[in-house]
Amino acid sequence: MSDATLHATHQNPDDFAVQIADQIESFLVAVTEVAKGDEPDSAIPFLLLEVSQLLLAGGRLGAHEDIVPDERYEPDMGPEPDADGLRENLARMLEPVDVYSEVFDPYEPRTAPVPARISDDLADVITDLRHGMAHYRAGRTTEALWWWQFSYFSNWGSTASATLRALQSVVAHVRLDQPLAELDGLDTDHGVGDDTLEFEAGKVMARELGTPLGVRPAG
Repeated sequence: MSDATLHATHQNPDDFAVQIADQIESFLVAVTEVAKGDEPDSAIPFLLLEVSQLLLAGGRLGAHEDIVPDERYEPDMGPEPDADGLRENLARMLEPVDVYSEVFDPYEPRTAPVPARISDDLADVITDLRHGMAHYRAGRTTEALWWWQFSYFSNWGSTASATLRALQSVVAHVRLDQPLAELDGLDTDHGVGDDTLEFEAGKVMARELGTPLGVRPAG
């Protein structure tokens, strides 16, 4: 299945595979456009919306019965598309709030929070989704669904969920006019203590982040 036939009219729009592929393709296109930096003022709310919609597709995949690929071994997909450019563009755009802290497994007792980056997370999710989309566009629909479901459980589902929480928190800080605390240069190369659970944002007021990142405090 080529790009030109991805949404061919003979496909049933109510088909589960078509709906999942449509949602994933929409996310891929949208985040790629955001990463170009043409509209930085709307970046944060737009990413919040897109990640939320992607997780609806993830929830549907997670609730679906196990999908079994047609072949025992996954066909060779060739070189993976490079997401470094997208990652770097997002990192520059989101620099004030890119680093956040996350508990990797909420069911693991006494798990300490770890630093993460929204830009890294989105690039990782994009990489997983592109892999499945390559199968889908090649006509291997079951293989694509299997990969998207498997990688939802193993990687992109938890990664996107953490990213959504971070994006929602940025918007909440801005809308509620709450300052973001300083993290003294915290980065993903450093550990995070149990008492350090806020964004790397310097001593900036939420209202100062509102305009450049596309969200504003409540009036």
